[in-house]
Amino acid sequence: MGLFILRRLGVMLLTALCLTFVVFFLTNLYPNLEKLAKTQGNQRMSDEQVVTWLENRGYMQPTLVKYGQWLGVVPGFTNTLPDGQFVGSCTRPGSTPETTPRYCGVLQGDWGYSTVFKDEVGTIVSKRLGNTGYLMFWVLVLMIPTALLVGVLAGMREGSALDRSLSTFSIITTATPEYVSGVIFIAIFTSSTVGLKWFKGTATQAMENPTFENFFLPVLTIALYGMGYIARMTRASMTEVMTAQYIRTARLKGVSFGNIVLKHALRNALIAPFTVIMLQFPWLLNGVVIVETLFNYKGFGWALVQAAGNNDIQLLLAISVVSVFVVLVTQLISDIGYVYLNPRIRIS
Repeated sequence: MGLFILRRLGVMLLTALCLTFVVFFLTNLYPNLEKLAKTQGNQRMSDEQVVTWLENRGYMQPTLVKYGQWLGVVPGFTNTLPDGQFVGSCTRPGSTPETTPRYCGVLQGDWGYSTVFKDEVGTIVSKRLGNTGYLMFWVLVLMIPTALLVGVLAGMREGSALDRSLSTFSIITTATPEYVSGVIFIAIFTSSTVGLKWFKGTATQAMENPTFENFFLPVLTIALYGMGYIARMTRASMTEVMTAQYIRTARLKGVSFGNIVLKHALRNALIAPFTVIMLQFPWLLNGVVIVETLFNYKGFGWALVQAAGNNDIQLLLAISVVSVFVVLVTQLISDIGYVYLNPRIRIS
């Protein structure tokens, strides 16, 4: 198991480097840099002025050099402009040549400076990630137990009325996008014109003071969409397990139906849903963009929209790295968990 984990970590590191380089390359394409120059400088800049602005701030360096500076393995770019302003990849407002570090990058814990929020990228990401993490926690608390229960109940007796009803519910929730269910919930439960104004406040207030009234609707909107997929996978796995030979043998020996489900079928039926559940973490981290925008909840997805819309390169890179890291870690946990849930793999 230790060797397996080390190999997976090596693959994860190589994958992370490749993916971050691809993202770095795409965000540093000239059209993006030109937009950044005009946003930070002057929208009426000529082409020559744009090139000069970018060259003075190190954006026209070779991509590999800039990537090395961003990682923190190459000395950061610094320059003094004709007007005396000191700029560079390691500078901050008020920096001087004496106070500017030579190396500044991911390896030094420096994620850069946001051109939109005018703050350290690390501070912004940690705050927005905390907001989304809190939202994700309650989504998982609602989604996973409910989805597993629906899937197990539907799969215990294939073809029954309960199976058809729960399967229909699962298909409807999966087929309904978050922006549709979110708008419906807002219209029904927060509009006084409908007469069902059960939920007061906004999700923005939930960032400071989360309550059931201002936080449940975004949680329910996200949970319903992911719930159906997990429930359908659990139902399919449970149905397959219940038709296995060892289940039939247990029935012939007179084992009660409840014991068959709880002691024999449930563990094997949860192997496939476990992988699906782990895949929900990357989706929740980045897939909540629509819901966070719809409910104006300023989390990780909201920050991603702001960074992409305003061409905030450093913030966009940091969000991409965190997303890649979450995907790779959840895949590692999924692989390890699959080994423990499936004895045949552990023995081999």
